[in-house]
Amino acid sequence: MRQIPLRIGPGPAPTFENYAPGGNAAALAALRVRPLPPSLYLWGPAGAGKTHLLRALAAAAEGRVLAGPVAWEEGAGLVLLDGCEGYDAARQHAAFALYVEAATVGVPVVAAGRLPPVDLPLREDLRTRLGSGPVFALQPLSDDDTAAVLRREAARRGIALADEVLAYLLTRYARDLGSLMGLLDALDAFSLAEKRAVTVPLLKKMLAEQAAHDLPA
Repeated sequence: MRQIPLRIGPGPAPTFENYAPGGNAAALAALRVRPLPPSLYLWGPAGAGKTHLLRALAAAAEGRVLAGPVAWEEGAGLVLLDGCEGYDAARQHAAFALYVEAATVGVPVVAAGRLPPVDLPLREDLRTRLGSGPVFALQPLSDDDTAAVLRREAARRGIALADEVLAYLLTRYARDLGSLMGLLDALDAFSLAEKRAVTVPLLKKMLAEQAAHDLPA
């Protein structure tokens, strides 16, 4: 079978402007307020936009941004912590040290995880710090909002995304936006290679070729 190399490239850099808030407008508004509170925490399932918002915040920040549980650096103006539910003992220690240093010099810490602070499998003093400021529960986009985002990105690429293609994507694949954007990126490249419009048969053909390519030799 002929194999088509599928380009999985980065999309536009995450910003507040290209974040689709859905039901998360309050969290987005809180992240745009200056000054930020000393601590702010976002939580929600994969695909709810936590990492997008942290990256957008980093892009909008003035001064040095410390991302992840790292050693404190003089001159830092913002600390970002992502995936807090997965921190091992060493990263928990480093994250708590960042909170202490940041509080000393008045630098905000914005963190994110899949669980609310009270349910995180972390040491108690770190859980307390994570939950000490505003906490926002992020909700995944509705199907209508997800479809609107996909249509907007398709239009940016010059793709006419028919209703039946959208319906096929939303009913058969993981609905987190990151996965769907990756699939749209691959479909864009495949349609160019095939010199065909984006349709459900083309999508099925791409997925069949991907599956065949992934089979062990």
